[in-house]
Amino acid sequence: MYGKAGKRVSAFAASAFLLIGCASASQNAEQASTSAGSAGWQTLFDGTSMNAFRGYKSQTMPKGWSIVNGELSKSGSVEDLVTREKFANFELSFDWKLGPGGNGGVMYRVTEEYDHPYWSGPEYQLLDDAGHPDGKSRLTAAGSDYALYPSPAGVVKPADQWNSSLIVVKGNQVQHWMNGQKLLEYDLLSPDWLAKVKASKFGAWPNYGRATSGYIAIQGDHNGVLAMRNIKIRVLK
Repeated sequence: MYGKAGKRVSAFAASAFLLIGCASASQNAEQASTSAGSAGWQTLFDGTSMNAFRGYKSQTMPKGWSIVNGELSKSGSVEDLVTREKFANFELSFDWKLGPGGNGGVMYRVTEEYDHPYWSGPEYQLLDDAGHPDGKSRLTAAGSDYALYPSPAGVVKPADQWNSSLIVVKGNQVQHWMNGQKLLEYDLLSPDWLAKVKASKFGAWPNYGRATSGYIAIQGDHNGVLAMRNIKIRVLK
């Protein structure tokens, strides 16, 4: 099910995502973000409240996260966040930027059975490709399904500039989008995915990527500045 980065796989578009609308999937993340509040979009962060989030394995917000100029931000290594609500099938839209050399991630279908969110949930990598060593490999560069599926070069904007991202999860089908371009797609639990997980560090956690519903997590335990805004989600049937 995984096609060349930046190109559509017709069988995928014609089947698994037909119900959610190919037109919706082809919109860039910024357009999806601005449509929140209609057609089923739910705001997770609107620039004024962090109530939709809590700390990982905690019922309170960890120290170090704050709202600055309408942005959910942190400036150093802090504890990870998760949504208070679990999600199974969804479109998640958000804007993000990192300081020079910055590193972060957004994980989905996360459980709290392990020490860290990325031990259970696949990760959409947030990275300053030009300023961080992980940017030297497309498997760990911005927009990748971290360490499993690569993203194409030249899509992410430089440090301190905003990027708009969209994650689409429906059943076992996943798509990563950034700045209007589809970066990758993959099939959870497919032979290809299972082989990649087994060959990676994630093979150490037997339930990695296997939950059919879970939390959205924002990684905070890397040093550096991370800011996010317009975090919105639309539940899919």
